[in-house]
Amino acid sequence: MLKFLSKVKIEFNALDPRTAACMEFLAQCNARTAKESNPSCQLQVKRRTDSFAPQISVTFVNGVEEVFDATSTPAQTIRKMILEKGLQLETEQMFREAGEKWPVLIPEDELRQSFPGTKPRKAEDKKQ
Repeated sequence: MLKFLSKVKIEFNALDPRTAACMEFLAQCNARTAKESNPSCQLQVKRRTDSFAPQISVTFVNGVEEVFDATSTPAQTIRKMILEKGLQLETEQMFREAGEKWPVLIPEDELRQSFPGTKPRKAEDKKQ
């Protein structure tokens, strides 16, 4: 998960009962495998003393920042969203490295073409 991120900032009040997602996400970020996937990812934890709602801010390697409300979004959902966005970033990078434009635009007429499909041949129809 961290391989797609350059920075993670987790803000919460330790006495707030709504910090479960922050604590779980922090544990996932501190896991050995997560740290090994991107050692340069900055992890910042800000422990607050006010009634500020817990939140998780992530900055992707392309500079895009997203802020998640940790009171209403479970850690697994945040992780899943990061992984989905990361796969999109990998695909974009792959196309750019190959010299292709991004996003890939498929002409309308190609979208409407019929696809004949493939039909499996029976064993007796195959030539040997």
